Amino acid sequence: MQRLRFKKIDVFSYQRSGGNPAGCIYLDTPEALSPGQMQQIARGMAGCVSEVVYVYCEENITTLRFFSSECEVAFCGHGTIAAMYDLIKNNLTLLRDPVIRIRIGGRETLVRNEIAKTDSVFISAPPAVSLKTNLDTDTIAAALRIPPAEISDPAGISVINAGLVTLLVPLRSLAAVLSTRPDPQHLREFCTSHGIEIILIHTPETSTSVASYRTRVFAPVFGYLEDPATGSGNAAFGYYLLAAQRWDGKLLAIEQGRNRDHPNIIRLISDSSEKQRTVFFGGNAVVRIEGEYLLQ
Repeated sequence: MQRLRFKKIDVFSYQRSGGNPAGCIYLDTPEALSPGQMQQIARGMAGCVSEVVYVYCEENITTLRFFSSECEVAFCGHGTIAAMYDLIKNNLTLLRDPVIRIRIGGRETLVRNEIAKTDSVFISAPPAVSLKTNLDTDTIAAALRIPPAEISDPAGISVINAGLVTLLVPLRSLAAVLSTRPDPQHLREFCTSHGIEIILIHTPETSTSVASYRTRVFAPVFGYLEDPATGSGNAAFGYYLLAAQRWDGKLLAIEQGRNRDHPNIIRLISDSSEKQRTVFFGGNAVVRIEGEYLLQ
């Protein structure tokens, strides 16, 4: 029996919201678990956490891998924040370091440590890639089970890959966002057939004074219908706002979730690069369970 250090960590919580739980398993070596064993653990945690993040040191750099109950995930925003907030918070050397480099999928990613200032860490999202789409409002509305008229701006429908291929859909109101109830199987088939990994619906109408937008994110291809708080999806949304000149890159709060009064909060900030700006998404993390995972 193999004993693995384990924590369940909630990310992006705000006041009475529950955040988004991630399972974090800390490995002594990269070879401690095979990909099959990582998938086995993630499958066993279905319903408890949406993704499991595996943390280990490889070539003197912290490296992360992510698995949902269905498959390995190329990039998981809330899992990255969970692992890095916990590592930084419990390491005095890292706590003094304003920027930390980590590796995800063979690519170096920057972590901005702002725990002392804002009780948050910020993760650099992969550079945005805008993808062509011929999806129309009727097709998207049918997939989401909403009236086509609830889509406020058909020209604003976008597909952006900022770690995950994200379909962005603008809706007319907070009520429209909160009342969206897609069918899981139908939405999964839609996503699979069009090469979509997650769908983010959004509106500028919010329920809190701290946020500028409300979003919800659906991810049926990863084995669950809705993600309560999403770093990668909201990073894609941030890139969309930059391209549309609706955001100046300064600190921006986004509320996410289906609960009107108790949303989770994701924060975005961008650098000032003139070539290709990078969106950083950030938030806090709270350890809920700590112990050992026993793998037979």
